[in-house]
Amino acid sequence: MNQPAAALQPKIARRKKAGPEDFIPKEDYVSRDFARLEQRRLWPRTWQMACREEEIPRVGDYVTYDVLDESIIVVRVAADRIAAYHNACQHRGRRLTEGCGHAARLYCRFHGWSWKLDGTIAHVVDRDNWDGSLKDEDIALPQVRVDRWGGFVFICMDGDAEPLLDFLSPIPDVFRNYPFEKMRYRWYKRTGIDCNWKTALEAFNEGYHVQTTHTQLLPVHDDEALSFAEGRHGSYQLAPGRISLGERSPRLASTQVDYRRNVRDFVLMLEEDLKASIPPHMAELADRLVDELPEDASLLDVLMKYGQIAFEAAQERGIPFPSLTPEEIGRAGADWHLFPNMVFLPAPDAMLAYRARPDRNDPERCIFEVYSLVLYPEGQEPPLERQEFKDWRDHDAWGLILTQDFENMTEVQRGMRSTGFTGSRTNPVQERSVSNFHRALREFIGA
Repeated sequence: MNQPAAALQPKIARRKKAGPEDFIPKEDYVSRDFARLEQRRLWPRTWQMACREEEIPRVGDYVTYDVLDESIIVVRVAADRIAAYHNACQHRGRRLTEGCGHAARLYCRFHGWSWKLDGTIAHVVDRDNWDGSLKDEDIALPQVRVDRWGGFVFICMDGDAEPLLDFLSPIPDVFRNYPFEKMRYRWYKRTGIDCNWKTALEAFNEGYHVQTTHTQLLPVHDDEALSFAEGRHGSYQLAPGRISLGERSPRLASTQVDYRRNVRDFVLMLEEDLKASIPPHMAELADRLVDELPEDASLLDVLMKYGQIAFEAAQERGIPFPSLTPEEIGRAGADWHLFPNMVFLPAPDAMLAYRARPDRNDPERCIFEVYSLVLYPEGQEPPLERQEFKDWRDHDAWGLILTQDFENMTEVQRGMRSTGFTGSRTNPVQERSVSNFHRALREFIGA
């Protein structure tokens, strides 16, 4: 696809009658039978993000990606090549890796068999016991498809699945000029949460909840959302046809707005509460909006000044700031749900992202990851520190916004068990990405 981004802009419609797809049966979230169907027909067949390229920068660096009973080793085998294998010793089945690390050979700690990084067998202890009947091709590590986009490494266990870029469409085209591959981790957190993996994701792939859950944002953030189906994927925009960042929500009483302070306060809120979605140096420079603009500056003037400050600061620091058109930024919107289990909030120089995976034993519990990516000067990115918690309540530094979301997720899951609840009635305008996700999911697994 070579269309300009503006040609891909979804149509804006603020009213729409709910259809059958806007009702989601509760069984999608609580049923063990539905979870087993996902285990058989979703996870072994879909592309899913396993890690970032910068997590495995050197030959021999690996990440173990687990989903339910499947475990995949993602390893850099050459400077320009990444491979993926099923994480099972071909002798007796023991897992070869756990977590992340570095290895010259993939080694089994049960009987000492080992494999080269290309998946071929390196050594079998006492191989002559087999008297020549053990063939190399029979004991090579089974390969898994692997591909890359935007600095993300994806795996797929289905040899017949469509190519990654086709699977991701239209996302690669929409973000073709965004430097996601140059972004690096600012922080990464992983936790267990008492809710279905879809309940967790759906706290982040719609903006309808902001007006009640995140009321602290309304004075500096126009929260009206329009949500779109993007094939299997979904997206939403804020304040379509208007400007969201720095605008007072129309849900609040009208008052005179100093847009310099509104944009500054929104930037500072992102930095203090999330440490995400902006480079850290922009919080230090936000006061320039108040110092260098007149009190009656328009919102557009303030945002243009903010863009100028961001561009100049990036140049001074040697940061590869992208050159994007207003149409590209508008099409990028606020939020994308990448089927099946990833959500990301894009910005020209940063990203806040989420990933959810099901618990092996309980469909009403999941593994949830949140991370912040930022454009840094080359060589000045901080070392990756993975913080992991058994339960989200074991950590007290999530910030207000994520804490509000986590509280919703667990209480939604509890409420879904009620005999008085039969299913979700999604907003056909602001939660289209949620209903489209379930349409795509049910279609994918044949439910």
